[in-house]
Amino acid sequence: MPERKIYDQYGLNFVTFTIVDWVDIFTRKVYCDLILESLKYCQREKKLHIHAFVIMSNHVHLVVSAEEDNCKLSDIIRDFKKFTSKKIVKTIKLTPESRRKWMLEVFEENGRNNSDNEKYQVWQQGTGVVGLWSMKIIWQKINYIHFNPVKAGWVFEPQDYVYSSAGAYLANQKCLVDIDFLPPIRPVKWFWY
Repeated sequence: MPERKIYDQYGLNFVTFTIVDWVDIFTRKVYCDLILESLKYCQREKKLHIHAFVIMSNHVHLVVSAEEDNCKLSDIIRDFKKFTSKKIVKTIKLTPESRRKWMLEVFEENGRNNSDNEKYQVWQQGTGVVGLWSMKIIWQKINYIHFNPVKAGWVFEPQDYVYSSAGAYLANQKCLVDIDFLPPIRPVKWFWY
């Protein structure tokens, strides 16, 4: 995935991180929890604002912004990807994992083909970033995020997927990370994207 320039480092952005070769690593709770803990750290220490998120089997979508006079969003993304890459590889090596050998081979092969890496490459090079400039576009992206698990056939309703902010927006449910809610342009109405 080619790197897209972040034009507004402190504005709202739709961000996508994808695992190399679309490896379905986030089918295991341990790796999802690792992503959640890293996002919480970025909220606490780097003042990342998470407005919506979903963790899918091999990629993560976020609507985020960074607090002005703190870390730029591009720096937060760089650090997040670097830290989680190392943590994912370490977790694969240290926890029960039936796909250990195969995943490490895939990550090592991708690492060998990219001079920016020491040994392993977990995330695809670059980050998908789309600047969000209007409430209509913002809510299109939030609905897209929340309907990803429905479209994948994992749940019938967006709010039933735990690794998403859909339940917090739609049903006032507890979310696994703190959400900085965005105001709806009208009463929240879900639509298929």
